[in-house]
Amino acid sequence: MNIGLLLCDDVHPKLQKIYGNYPEMFATLLQQVEPSIELTTWRLIDMEFPSSVDECDGWIISGSKHGANDDLPWIAPLEAFVRVVFEQKKKLVGICFGHQIIAKALGGEVARSDKGWGVGISDNQIYEHPFWMKPDRDNFKLLVSHQDQVLDVPEMGRIIAGSVFCPAYMIQYDDCLLGIQGHPEFFREFSKSLMSLRRDLIGKQTTEIGLKSLSKAHEGALVAQWMVQFLRNNTTHF
Repeated sequence: MNIGLLLCDDVHPKLQKIYGNYPEMFATLLQQVEPSIELTTWRLIDMEFPSSVDECDGWIISGSKHGANDDLPWIAPLEAFVRVVFEQKKKLVGICFGHQIIAKALGGEVARSDKGWGVGISDNQIYEHPFWMKPDRDNFKLLVSHQDQVLDVPEMGRIIAGSVFCPAYMIQYDDCLLGIQGHPEFFREFSKSLMSLRRDLIGKQTTEIGLKSLSKAHEGALVAQWMVQFLRNNTTHF
């Protein structure tokens, strides 16, 4: 299975020297579930786009320090790509920023949340149990780093999981698109370093709360299984 990674950011240079860049993180994440997966990266931030939605078996949109509403030259073409993927019923998973840009591209609303930054481990309740969600769970924990949220879900979207802090945490659109607010590709050491690097931006109190939350489980490997099963199947009915 060849998965196309639509790269919307790079790891900060200081952290990249230690942890690598996002393509390496996603390759590690997915290949622990399915070693045969091949990951091909398009650097959207450099205006490098696939020529067709058929170039890969499925797609992933990465997270980003940028926002879905930012006036950047690659944002509108990415939204157009999402709409084509949806119209042609190809498979796509959006992570954090990717989750938000899917919602915006399909008519939803994304904005800065009045709840502030979400960092560290998020606790999420599962509301829907589609068959690709194996092993099935009632809740799961995942690393996060975000200010924006999906505030208005497009009419074709179904909320799969959420929390008080982030009600629209996971959204499925028909049988082809899936948005996840958290970062399954992150790991504790990277999250800790990222929060420390952004301490002034996030705020001291929120950073400390986020750092303390790292004592909880991070279930990125579980979510990776769900992602691969979602991308692999031709249908993802509930």
